[in-house]
Amino acid sequence: MKKTPLLNSALSRVIASLGHGDVIAIGDAGMPVPPGVECIDLAVTHGVPDFATTLRVILSEMNVESHVLAEETVAQQPPALAEIQRLSAAGELGKRQLVTHEELKALCKKARVQVRTGECHPYTNIALIAGVTF
Repeated sequence: MKKTPLLNSALSRVIASLGHGDVIAIGDAGMPVPPGVECIDLAVTHGVPDFATTLRVILSEMNVESHVLAEETVAQQPPALAEIQRLSAAGELGKRQLVTHEELKALCKKARVQVRTGECHPYTNIALIAGVTF
């Protein structure tokens, strides 16, 4: 059995296969998944699992060089933004890039995977850019 908190085998597999610069998108329940992008659908019901918990567990296994947020996320301030800010201040998310929500959705077309959470607050989405551990 694994020692890290991430138990989802599909998600753990994708993280293990990442190379430098690869993208993982984590989205709320309403974020569209582009055709051809693998979707790991964790959503069970409204709020389960929530975005912040999902992000923290992914970070337990993934080295992140930078992250991309939509300007709308900062403007609308969904509840998960406080956790994003905390993780960013702790150096867990690397450098931040702000783009429009439409640009974030376009970036998701290049993602290795998009993780769908049960989060139901609009604009609770992030793209994580993989770093290296050496």
